Amino acid sequence: MSEAKYTAVVTGRYSHVPFHFTIPVSAFNKYSLPHLIYTRPLQEQNMAETQTETIPPQGNSSQWGATRPVTIDANGSFQTPDGEIKPNLGRTVNDIEAIGPESEPLSSWQKRNNIDTSKQIKLVQLAHMRYQHPELETITTFLRDFGMHVVKTSEDGEKRWFRGYGPDQYVYYAQKGPKTFMGGTFAVESMADLEKAAALPGASGIQEMNDAPGGGHLVTLRDPEGFPINVMYGQTPPPQRETDELPQKVILNDETDKPRVRQFNRFRPGPAAVHKLGHYGLCVQQFDQQLEWYTRNFNIVPTDFLYVPLPSEQGKGTDGQQKKDVAVFAHIDRGSDPVDHHSFFMTTNPTSHVHHCSFEVHDYDTQQLGHQWLGKQGYTSVWGIGRHILGSQAYQSRIFDYWWDTTGNMIEHYADGDLVNKDTPVGWGMAGDESLAVWGPEVPKWFLQ
Repeated sequence: MSEAKYTAVVTGRYSHVPFHFTIPVSAFNKYSLPHLIYTRPLQEQNMAETQTETIPPQGNSSQWGATRPVTIDANGSFQTPDGEIKPNLGRTVNDIEAIGPESEPLSSWQKRNNIDTSKQIKLVQLAHMRYQHPELETITTFLRDFGMHVVKTSEDGEKRWFRGYGPDQYVYYAQKGPKTFMGGTFAVESMADLEKAAALPGASGIQEMNDAPGGGHLVTLRDPEGFPINVMYGQTPPPQRETDELPQKVILNDETDKPRVRQFNRFRPGPAAVHKLGHYGLCVQQFDQQLEWYTRNFNIVPTDFLYVPLPSEQGKGTDGQQKKDVAVFAHIDRGSDPVDHHSFFMTTNPTSHVHHCSFEVHDYDTQQLGHQWLGKQGYTSVWGIGRHILGSQAYQSRIFDYWWDTTGNMIEHYADGDLVNKDTPVGWGMAGDESLAVWGPEVPKWFLQ
């Protein structure tokens, strides 16, 4: 006759949650198991059968889903209704593999959408953001705590420019007045591009930026929903930064590669120093119209789309399939040169408003220290720290940290962003909260509004 089997619960210092499994009763006699607690006898069963117990999710976040049964099979493998539990795994893969089969070559997408690149205004980079704030001194304190430096204040004290430690004259422009989004500013290739922009309907005309660091000329345009977008040309480069301003590369040891011998990593608390402006994004009501305007007038091209499925009678998405694109992450097409995964994004929304702007910092430790600093100053976190991208879904893999500034605008620190070029295919991924992050806090509802 088979000996009785019991369910045991591991507790104590080796397990922070009760862990349930089945053992023969002889194990209690054969081994010293001080952390096993007898709970109840089981009916006779074949060893291939399992005893199902429920392990609750950790923390207070519903991000991790409802409770689910976790079992151990005869081979000692963890099992759930979704299959065997395996350790988490991170790896670096090429863009084609990462994006997956729902993709299309960029040149094919442009041809199918009748994009004439010869008529486009050629952007070089996203240079700085422009906002209006009612309390200039208050936002100055915040931006300093966010990791920027004041590079210049106008004589009347109504305008202020902020820089990072990167190669740009400034990455953020603020002026005093009612809360207003004044747009992102892109540098263009030539004065001819600036003149082409000035000729578009509703353009401001070419304005000279006499008081701005580095000078230059600026044109402000309005997209179909009325959002401003600025293009500039002729800004002189800034003086070389002092080397003691620049973050130092931190050497990391992993389980096999340990280059750091007799060297110790040390960190200084403080703001996360901003390197450059990475991207900004808009919530729009007329997604298709907006997408056409940006991709036709500028060398802005899609990196990834997020979509929702459509019934067959409701039409097809931009890739010719039964889907509706609801968000796009777009980069500046500089041919074979590597560029950020996206400098601009749009997502469908019941209302039209700016979503956030994002600034690059050195690395993960810098970001964590900056998060801690902002929290200690009493600012309000939106979402973070976490890492965007889940599996092979379309969306950039980067570490994110979103905050509210003192005027109520969302602003982000990011690190470890992806780079793409003309050979990176356009990707499509299903829209959904679960596609936003592979780890981090639960996404708050206001992030999606």
